[in-house]
Amino acid sequence: MSELPIDLPTEQRNPRTLDVDTLPTLEVLRRINEEDELAPRAVAEVLPQVAELADLAVEALRRGRRVHYFGAGTSGRLGFIDAAELPPTYGTPPEWVVAHHAGGHEALSNAVEGVEDDVSLGARDAASVRAGDLAIGIAASGTTPYVVGALRHAASVGAATGLISANPSSWFGTEVDVHVGLATGPEVISGSTRMKAGTATKMVLNAFSTTVMVRLGRTYSNLMVSVNALNSKLRRRLVRILVEATGLDARACEHALAEAGGDTRVALITLLADTTPARAAAALEEAGGAVREALLLLEGAQERYGLSS
Repeated sequence: MSELPIDLPTEQRNPRTLDVDTLPTLEVLRRINEEDELAPRAVAEVLPQVAELADLAVEALRRGRRVHYFGAGTSGRLGFIDAAELPPTYGTPPEWVVAHHAGGHEALSNAVEGVEDDVSLGARDAASVRAGDLAIGIAASGTTPYVVGALRHAASVGAATGLISANPSSWFGTEVDVHVGLATGPEVISGSTRMKAGTATKMVLNAFSTTVMVRLGRTYSNLMVSVNALNSKLRRRLVRILVEATGLDARACEHALAEAGGDTRVALITLLADTTPARAAAALEEAGGAVREALLLLEGAQERYGLSS
């Protein structure tokens, strides 16, 4: 299992870049850019599968379960980036989305030999996965042993499983609940999956996690309202967001933010529903943190603002 099959799409030679080492600098960049343009097309083809994965994540998180990423090398690093950016962007608890990288934190910045080929290591790293969680493997080849071991263990304890790969024909893709198989094809430099495959994978992760946050009500409209005011710079930014969302002046929004203890969602609900921070906080908790649902729970909010469920 540790050897890469020669028929992997990303391991094949790209006929459009056979002469890349003879080209001037600008032409090399043009060839890379032309290949990069294939990444969003590949993502567009798998949006139904990404939607399935997002729905599984929403279901898991609403039930108090977790989402796990498993990967090695570039794939694992992309998972770490995505998981790390969610708490500061959407105010989520860090345990909602947990990233596991073959070889641990050391392997994030330095290559650690052999870890991605270790099936048992993947299973051990997945020991924290529980029934009802969602475990997502990220592997350009679609067959990385570490990922296979992790997802097989996750499935054995009752977790849902997904795979994001650059190999639509991966044999392992048939074992998971959802396979997002990106047809990015051969890389500019054969086997360099940090390029098109990595770009498409990051696009999928960005779209997946953002969609999950939107579905969970961590935004209001297209505004980032789940960030708390932890410093003066951020407080000014959040006041601007409240002004955009409510149409009220900055002074009123700043006062509401202060009264809400820096909680942007509580401040927003207080302003939109013309209520107290205490009632806004209670409605937000009852609504599972979703702003629109909290507004609908407050008397008169639906009629006043034309909100629909």
